[in-house]
Amino acid sequence: MGIMRAGLTTETYDRGYTNQELFQRIAAYFQPQSRRLFAVMGLVSLLSLSGALLLPVLMAQGVNVVTGAAANHNMVAAALVALVVVIGVINWAINWGRRILTAQLLGDVVLAMRVDAFRAVMNHDMSFFDRNQSGRIVSRITTDTDEFSRVAVLVTEVGSQLLLVVILLSYLFTVNWRLTLLLALLAPVAILVATSFQRWARRATRTSQQAVADVNASIQEAVTGIRVAKNFRREQGIYDEFLTVNERSYAVHVRRGFVLSLIFPTLQLFAGLGTAALLYAGGYSTYLGAISAGAWFLFMNSVGLFWFPMINLSAFWSQFQGALSATERIFALIDAEPVVIQTDKRTAPALTGDIRFEQVDFRYGKKEQVLQDFSLHIRPGESVALVGHTGAGKSSIIKLVTRFYEFQSGQILVDGIDIRTFDLRDYRRQLGIVSQTPFLFSGTVADNIRYATPHLTDDAVERIARQIGNGEWMETLPDGLQTDVGERGARLSLGQRQLVVLARMLAQNPAIFILDEATASVDPFTESQIQAALQFILKNRTSIVIAHRLSTVRAADRILVLRKGRIIEAGDHDTLMATSGHYADLYETYFRHQSLEYLEGRRQNVAEMG
Repeated sequence: MGIMRAGLTTETYDRGYTNQELFQRIAAYFQPQSRRLFAVMGLVSLLSLSGALLLPVLMAQGVNVVTGAAANHNMVAAALVALVVVIGVINWAINWGRRILTAQLLGDVVLAMRVDAFRAVMNHDMSFFDRNQSGRIVSRITTDTDEFSRVAVLVTEVGSQLLLVVILLSYLFTVNWRLTLLLALLAPVAILVATSFQRWARRATRTSQQAVADVNASIQEAVTGIRVAKNFRREQGIYDEFLTVNERSYAVHVRRGFVLSLIFPTLQLFAGLGTAALLYAGGYSTYLGAISAGAWFLFMNSVGLFWFPMINLSAFWSQFQGALSATERIFALIDAEPVVIQTDKRTAPALTGDIRFEQVDFRYGKKEQVLQDFSLHIRPGESVALVGHTGAGKSSIIKLVTRFYEFQSGQILVDGIDIRTFDLRDYRRQLGIVSQTPFLFSGTVADNIRYATPHLTDDAVERIARQIGNGEWMETLPDGLQTDVGERGARLSLGQRQLVVLARMLAQNPAIFILDEATASVDPFTESQIQAALQFILKNRTSIVIAHRLSTVRAADRILVLRKGRIIEAGDHDTLMATSGHYADLYETYFRHQSLEYLEGRRQNVAEMG
């Protein structure tokens, strides 16, 4: 089994559940559907009663009539045939109603399970998505819930057949208890064989589900990164990587099939032996006159009715274990402990934007200390620019203010209130967050602008869009605000995406604005539009900006220079340049080529050389 698991990926939040725990959790999903569940059970009982008792008994009586000496056996046989036809029609109607109710029942259960799983994923902090690939998360919400629903249908089928066996055995005891006892003794054999495969089957199915998750993750990553792959001509490399994952999944599923295929032929062997024993005992009893020919026919017919659900139960046992393994993976996703934990659900008042870090310690992992004993005060309405080399702690400060990550010690206060006591949805509603890579959702430009404020009308969206550069940027869009942005905004340029995202922030009107400014170069027209939008948004609003543009740095009220999680310099641009410290070095490295003086000098040098 270790070979089967080689190369497969497990998630850190995976955990084991006992069968009792799984059954209790599954039962909780069926509880709201109790009426429909009892209706299904009632129909199953009727189906089993008519199928198990009436049909075999009527057929046995028919045998007795045909082999007997009664004068009216033709009329009796015709009546029995008519009853069999009527019972068959009734069984069809009952079975049709049962299947409809079962489909509705399981549809509602799977819907609730998926909603809970998706809600749990949406409520996780960003560190959860850093640790776990989205493709594997999607696999649990979709593939595993489908697996559970498919097997749940089989369970209802086998359940009706088991009820059929119970009813049949109860009647057969009244006919001949010795043959019935012999028939009943075959049941422990089927149960023993099925349970002996339980652990093996559970492990095999869990491994196969991990293999499916790996395949899904590989496909999603390939499709998402196809642009980069084509840029670097890595199509063949991605294809080869997919083949490796897919072949591993194939090997796992073949081994799983080998494990599960042992159950059915094993039970068939015991079924044949049991049938032979019953054939001999029943035939001998009939020869001696202990039972009638019809009763013997009833018992021989009952062997098939008895073994069919036993074999099905054992054959489906592997799939049943797959369903338990699927629910185990779903519940593990739902039960995954969040890292960011709020101590209260306080409604956030209208924030002024006073932010305080008080001796905050933060690390991503045990060996990744980023901030240590970090303190900072950002006043209401102040614009603060963060600069520093990669790894200095700039992004970490933003992630902590937004509560995307949990800090280990200290306090972060917003308007004097501990940030951990706010209701997160209410608190984040007053934050305007723009990541370094602007992300747009499929739909129109207008749809993306009103994303956080869906109640806005088209006229309101247009008024907001025109506040950015008097709306001149909209003229570059082929269909204006109704332009389809494509997947992730692929149909727009990077500058246009930035402007749409800034308009979205303007529509939200946040109390605190947080920006991880993009480093990509854009044309001068778009650059001026972006800067005008930023100045408009930052005005009279608390803002924290990871600055990559000189114009943004100079516009900030205060510049904080970070190195290894510490503030080593603070002040405005002119003050920091006068000190000739670390900021001056950064300016020469990153910002100087953006300055007007530098560009004028380059232009003059080119003119002199010409």
